Amino acid sequence: MARRRRATRSSSKAGLPPGTLVYTGERERDKTQISIIDYDAETLQELPASTLSACLQRRDTQQVTWVNVDGLHEVDLIERVGVGFGMHPLALEDVLSTQQRPKLEDYEDRLFLVLHMLSWDATGDAIQSEQIALLLGPRFLLTFQEKGGDVFDGVRERLRSNRGRIRKAGPDYLLYALLDAIVDNYFTILEHLDDRITALEEEVSEQARPSTLHAIHAMRREMIFLRRAVWPLRDVIAELERGGCPLVDEGTRVFLRDVRDHTIQVAESIETLRDLLTGMQDVYLSTINNRLNGVMKVLTIITTIFIPLSFIAGVYGMNFQHMPELHWRFAYPAVLVGMLAIALAMLWLFRKRDWL
Repeated sequence: MARRRRATRSSSKAGLPPGTLVYTGERERDKTQISIIDYDAETLQELPASTLSACLQRRDTQQVTWVNVDGLHEVDLIERVGVGFGMHPLALEDVLSTQQRPKLEDYEDRLFLVLHMLSWDATGDAIQSEQIALLLGPRFLLTFQEKGGDVFDGVRERLRSNRGRIRKAGPDYLLYALLDAIVDNYFTILEHLDDRITALEEEVSEQARPSTLHAIHAMRREMIFLRRAVWPLRDVIAELERGGCPLVDEGTRVFLRDVRDHTIQVAESIETLRDLLTGMQDVYLSTINNRLNGVMKVLTIITTIFIPLSFIAGVYGMNFQHMPELHWRFAYPAVLVGMLAIALAMLWLFRKRDWL
């Protein structure tokens, strides 16, 4: 199950002026890691974090610079990177506020995006989520991640091997490649969830238990979590694809349109899975009701059979003085046989009328 964030962490910013930098995410023990990749059509350099100052001072290069920051808990370092690349204070504040909804902000010569990067934790069989912020500028792209590890290994490999047009294009195409990697990984998440829902369907149809209902509710919460992450992203990518920002080349918008289509597919798949879970919950409740009705039916039949038997036993338990049958030698077995005959006759009648 996806881990829910504590909404109370944002209370630490209450009353502070706009643009105040306060990290609201999980506290990490590791240091913030910065990786830098400089590339053009002919060359590629993976630079150490110590060259960050040189990157901040450089403005006339034709190379594309990708600066990736893993870990947001060192606020001073994040501020230094953001200010160095001309980041708006409000955008920098959003980087450190890790409960943002997906959105796009246009700051004239900068584009700022926030979205959620999801991954599947095979060990815990759960969804891992982290906020990622991207700042697109002239000849550079900044990415801010909450923690180490991402879904960008394929993009890095394409850069190193110079496959496709990624090294020949600008930072806007790199932005598209990262968005595409994030959205494509949503399909991986959906495949895992679909397998779990299929297993739940089999469990509901074969033997529904209270734990099955708990599992259905947990899956529905995960669907709500995914929907909150994906549905706003559709509008973000659509605005990015249709916008008139000069930082995004017209050729790149064609590729962004493809990412938007993938996002719509993911959103529709989420709605389909939510409908399946709703249907499974209805089937589970119907199964439990049918099982309860079956039990009540059996108990009712047993009660109905014993009503005349209880009447007979009550009559002969009144102990009146003048009851001739009480002195008859075969009265006791005769009454028992009569009661058995009545019970068998009622069972035959119930079966004949398909009540059993």
